[in-house]
Amino acid sequence: MKKLQAEIKEFTEERGWSGNQDARNLAISISLESSELLEHFQWMSGEEAVALNKQEIVDEAADVFIYLLQFADLLDIDLEEAVRGKMKKNAVKYPV
Repeated sequence: MKKLQAEIKEFTEERGWSGNQDARNLAISISLESSELLEHFQWMSGEEAVALNKQEIVDEAADVFIYLLQFADLLDIDLEEAVRGKMKKNAVKYPV
């Protein structure tokens, strides 16, 4: 993940896009890109959406992930560790 975060950071800096990437703006961007992902499913079943828009769905999912990685990098969040911690909490909250 760190390597991918570094690649994204380099890509962003090369284009001069890093100036307004604070936690607030990145959180907004995650939400906006998530909405764009959701838009591909509007008014149809999940199966229809994937059949008609698979590449667009893939691209939007990647955009969400890119912004999430930037957000995590900025706030020094280890996403792998965070996910494992959340899964432990969920196991307690929702036992089998």
